[in-house]
Amino acid sequence: MAQYDVIVIGAGPGGYVAAIRCAQLGLKTACVEGRETLGGTCLNVGCIPSKALLHASHQLHEAEHNFAAMGLKGKAPTVDWKQMLSYKDDVIGQNTKGIEFLFKKNKIDWIKGWASIPEAGKVKVGDETHDAKNIIIASGSVPASVPGADVEIDEKVVVTSTGALELPKVPKKMIVIGAGVIGLEMGSVYARLGAEVEVIEYLDAITPGMDAEVQRSLQKLLSKQGLKFTLGAAVSKVETKGSKATVTYKLRKDDSEQSAEADVVLVATGRKPYTDGLGLDALGIATTDRGQIKTDGHWQTSVKGIYAIGDAITGPMLAHKAEDEGMACAEVIAGKHGHVNYGVIPGVIYTWPEVASVGATEQELKNEGRAYKVGKFSFMGNGRAKAVFAGEGFVKILADKETDRILGCHIIGPSAGDLIHEVCVAMEYGGSAEDLALTCHAHPTFSEAVREAALACGDGPIHS
Repeated sequence: MAQYDVIVIGAGPGGYVAAIRCAQLGLKTACVEGRETLGGTCLNVGCIPSKALLHASHQLHEAEHNFAAMGLKGKAPTVDWKQMLSYKDDVIGQNTKGIEFLFKKNKIDWIKGWASIPEAGKVKVGDETHDAKNIIIASGSVPASVPGADVEIDEKVVVTSTGALELPKVPKKMIVIGAGVIGLEMGSVYARLGAEVEVIEYLDAITPGMDAEVQRSLQKLLSKQGLKFTLGAAVSKVETKGSKATVTYKLRKDDSEQSAEADVVLVATGRKPYTDGLGLDALGIATTDRGQIKTDGHWQTSVKGIYAIGDAITGPMLAHKAEDEGMACAEVIAGKHGHVNYGVIPGVIYTWPEVASVGATEQELKNEGRAYKVGKFSFMGNGRAKAVFAGEGFVKILADKETDRILGCHIIGPSAGDLIHEVCVAMEYGGSAEDLALTCHAHPTFSEAVREAALACGDGPIHS
C-alpha cells in the first residue's frame, strides 16, 4: 500500500485545488471521491450547471425583450428543455473531465469511494486502509432542511437545488422556500422560462447579509421580471398530493396562516457541512453546534495531522473560499506560509442584474461606530451599460472617512461578479478610493462605473 504525504477527502473546489497544490509542492498526494466524476457539488450539481441554465435562460430573455429594439426581428426562439438540459450536462462534462486531466497531469491518485478516518494517519475507503502523514477533510456540504418545518424531499415535486437542475419539464408554478443565492438564481431561471415563481422567505428582506440598498433594488428588479415575494413568512409544512405540493406558512407580522400550491417546491434554505461517516466523534475532532469542524489558524483540527477546509468549517460556503483555503492548507503542510484574507472574499449572485459584494456593509460599519463615506454611481450614467439595456443598478464604494481606505464595495448591475475584483485587489493591498479613481479605465466599459463610484468618494463623479 502506498504511503502518502497527503490524502484529501473530497474532490470539490476545495479538495481538488488542495490536492493539486500539494502535488505542485512535491507531496505525494491522493484524493478520495465517491462520485463518479470529480468536481464535487460545484461542478456537478451546483455552481457550474446553474450558471449554464442562467446563461441559456438569459439569452431567451434578451430575445424576448431586447432583440426587436436592436433591429433583430423575426420569430422568437422557443424552449427545447431537453436540449437545454443536454447543453447543461455537456458543460458539466467538460469541467469534470478537465479536473480528471489535471489529476493525471499532477500525478494525483484518485481513490474512488467514500472515506472514513479510523485513526490519525489512516484513511479507509471500502475494505482498504491507506496511510497518510497528513489528511485534509474537504467533504463539502449538503442542502439544509427548513428549520422547524415538516418537509419531505422527494426530488420530484419537492426538490433541493440538485433536483431543480433535473426537472422533467418547466413547471407552471414554482414555490421557492428561501430568498438566498440559490433560491433567487434558480427562481430566475424558471421565471425566464415561463414559470410563475413565488419566493417565500422567513426574514423581512431577501439575500440575508447583503447591503440593504442592494437588497431593495434587487427585489424591485426581480419583481419586474415576474418573481413574486412573500417575506416575513415561516413555513410550517409542505404536503405533496400527486403531482402538486401545498406550502403552509405563517406570516410573522400577524400570525395568520396561509397556504400556496405549486407544481414544484424548491427548498433553498441554505446548506450544512457534510461529515457523515468520517468518524469525527470517535477521533475526538471538535465541532461547533452547527456541525462545522473547528480548526486553528493553520486549518488544523484538534487532532494533529488532520486538517479541514471549505464548507466543512466555519465561514461563507463559497467555492472560491474553499479554493483559497485548499491552497493555503497545502502550503502549510509543505512547510510554507499559507494565507487567506477572510476580509476580502467576494460574494456574487448570478441573477440579472448580477450582484457582487466584498468587505463591510453600511450597517456593519454603523454598528462598529466607524466613520465612513459613500461613493455611488448609477449604471444609467455608463455608456456601455445603456447600449446593452443594462442601465439599472449601481456601484457603491464605502471608504474610511479619514484615510480614504476602501472598506467595502457593493455592485448591482451588468457583470458585477467580474467588476468586483478590481476592488478586491485594491483592498488586498490597502488601497484607497482615490487609488481607483486615479487609475485609467478603458472606454466604453462597465468598469468605468467602478471608477466613477471611486470618484464619488472624493470631489464627485464626472458622468453624474
